[in-house]
Amino acid sequence: MSAGYHHFIIEQGATFSKVLTLKDSAGSLVNLTNYSSAEMDLRASPETSAVILTLTTSNSTIALGGTAGTVTLTITAANTAGLTAGDGVYDLEIVSGSIITRILEGTYSIRRNISR
Repeated sequence: MSAGYHHFIIEQGATFSKVLTLKDSAGSLVNLTNYSSAEMDLRASPETSAVILTLTTSNSTIALGGTAGTVTLTITAANTAGLTAGDGVYDLEIVSGSIITRILEGTYSIRRNISR
């Protein structure tokens, strides 16, 4: 499975929640039951080692949906409030045993919060 590409918009001070549904090339849902974890790192650029934010199954910001083939990403409003407005890059990987599969990559924009 090749990684897809997507641009996310994250709004400061608002809850960010996206549900991704994984399908294979035939259009069938991908069974994620045997996947144990997932990780998504947000960085300012591919070259930087500094991580803006890490989403994982272990910190409950990513949930894998088993036979439904879903990956749910969630960042609380309190956490988005602490992000600096700007653009960056990310990738999203899922793990089954010793196999790591990169399912999504792309860019993100953190939009400034005006209402306080």
